Amino acid sequence: MAYCWQEGKDRVICVTKEDHETPSNAELVADDPNDPYEEHGLLLPSGDINWCCPCLGGMASGPCGEQFKSACSCFHYSTEDLKGSDCVDQFWAVQECMQQYRDLHLQDKEEEEEEEEEEEEEEEEPAECLEKAALAKATATKEEEGSS
Repeated sequence: MAYCWQEGKDRVICVTKEDHETPSNAELVADDPNDPYEEHGLLLPSGDINWCCPCLGGMASGPCGEQFKSACSCFHYSTEDLKGSDCVDQFWAVQECMQQYRDLHLQDKEEEEEEEEEEEEEEEEPAECLEKAALAKATATKEEEGSS
């Protein structure tokens, strides 16, 4: 027989082998495609672009947001044989806008690179970590011997 308990925000449920052998009677509820709180990816269930998607990295709301939306919409709804070939002017407008705000985009890129470098420094190899610990211990031992 199954039993459960609460650990903070988590609920832990333990089941027996017998519990797994009986068929489930759980009823699945269909997702509501109109639920405004449902997380969606780049495309909404209606097929429209989800401008709030974090995958866009804020481009839709930045200083070049209108140009970006125009270019993406053009590409998304393009019916040309070579998809998006009718959107060149819109993508040029995005590029020109980004060049106008070059410092802003370079600053974002530099911040990302700094964060990546910090993460890499934190992820030391075990051997490097052991070397540093041994060096620190040896230095502490020499200091103790020198002060005696």
